[in-house]
Amino acid sequence: MPSHLERLRHLLGEVFDLRAASAVLEWDQQVNMPPGGAPNRAAQLSTIGRLAHETFISDEVGAELDAAQGEAASLDPDSDDARLVRKVRRDYTKARKVPAEFVGEFARVSALAQGAWTRARPADDFASFAPHLEQVFEMRRQYADFFAPYDHRYDAMLDDFEPGLKAAQVKAVFDELRPRQVALVRAIQERGRPVDDAFLHLDYDLQKQWDFGVEIARAYGYDFNRGRQDKSAHPFTTSFGLGDVRITTRFYPKLLTSSIFSTMHETGHALYDQGSKPSLDRTPLLGGTSLAIHESQSRMWENFVGRSRAFWSGFFPRLQALFPSQLNKVDVEAFYRAINKVQPSLIRVEADEATYNLHIMLRFDLELALAEKSLDVRHLPEQWNAKMKEYLGLTPPDDKDGVLQDVHWSTGYMGYFPTYALGNLIAAQLWERIQADLPALHQEIARGQFGSLLAWLREHIHQHGGKFEPVELLQRVVGGGLSAQPYLRYLESKFGEIYGLS
Repeated sequence: MPSHLERLRHLLGEVFDLRAASAVLEWDQQVNMPPGGAPNRAAQLSTIGRLAHETFISDEVGAELDAAQGEAASLDPDSDDARLVRKVRRDYTKARKVPAEFVGEFARVSALAQGAWTRARPADDFASFAPHLEQVFEMRRQYADFFAPYDHRYDAMLDDFEPGLKAAQVKAVFDELRPRQVALVRAIQERGRPVDDAFLHLDYDLQKQWDFGVEIARAYGYDFNRGRQDKSAHPFTTSFGLGDVRITTRFYPKLLTSSIFSTMHETGHALYDQGSKPSLDRTPLLGGTSLAIHESQSRMWENFVGRSRAFWSGFFPRLQALFPSQLNKVDVEAFYRAINKVQPSLIRVEADEATYNLHIMLRFDLELALAEKSLDVRHLPEQWNAKMKEYLGLTPPDDKDGVLQDVHWSTGYMGYFPTYALGNLIAAQLWERIQADLPALHQEIARGQFGSLLAWLREHIHQHGGKFEPVELLQRVVGGGLSAQPYLRYLESKFGEIYGLS
């Protein structure tokens, strides 16, 4: 007779399968689905989302969880089963507070909103998207209120992506980062040596960009037998299980770096998802422990590796061979400086490392106001533009490159954006530890060898999936909690050297 732990795993596997089916439909919506499919897709996602939620919060799961908790009491607290029971208990308790009908309706509303965003952005038509966005935000506020009382309504939204983190903690971290990053950007603008990046904006064949990105993904260690790359309006990574982890990117003929660094970024996410232990498959422990830890992986491979001088000493000759007419008069040092040019810009995903977090702080400020209902969706474009002027000194010429640029709000990801900046910080903390443990790291990167780095990440981060909460995992790996100082040291050292600052 199977144990209660085995029966619990069986039930959780069914929930996993339903959620994976929903993820397949969401992937298809962004990659393949014709625009006319939006209403049907919204209904399909609503049905599956409701069924998955009802299955998870059922009395049967609750009874098996209670019994399995007794069985797990005698196990090693760090065993897969003990950690599984602990995570499911937290998730189950939280999920029981949310009605299944609400989950289904939110899936429907957000699917329609995503379709509306896909049409509205290229048309620069915020007005057509606004009613959908208001529905999404109102339902996110309703969702947060299921968990009252709280210190701030935003805490409940943030907890979905970064368990246990509070809005006040995020604000404190941002208050520490902001003055140093603003001072660095100002110093670069006032005293930095000029950097020419005009050659990045010539015509670059899209198929050759695709091929080069795939080459990098393979070199990093992305397993195409268990994954694939496609095109989408906004790059993303999605996982349907350990054997199927997919990435997307987007391509511009006159912006070479967009597809390259998008592919690096999404490959970082995918490597994390592909690296979980097989025993965690079809359980809530598969994949990352939080969005900030996940983002630390993507930002590490994109920036700490992909924007490094060592990386391009090996890969630039290959890129130059693909695009001889555009790059034959460019040397590797000029290319390195160009891809690290600091220049306040409108688009978050194209932002340089020195200004990127300012884009996140802008969104965090707006989300707090939206959560509090002190900001109405009708006034979101003007508030976006005001914050863009305040943080980056720029005013978007239109909503397409302003408030409409991100897909995340349409999908209901309110509380998600801070994890991008926190991921930068965690990546720097991990990078300092990795460099200490792997003294030959930079020489290996220059040779196009990433096996030691990936093996370190597999051992310390990836294999654990969601077994440990983010604060606990960070403590285990670097011996402390979240800190902004390693990232600030990294930025000031790197850009001080590039721009000749004292």
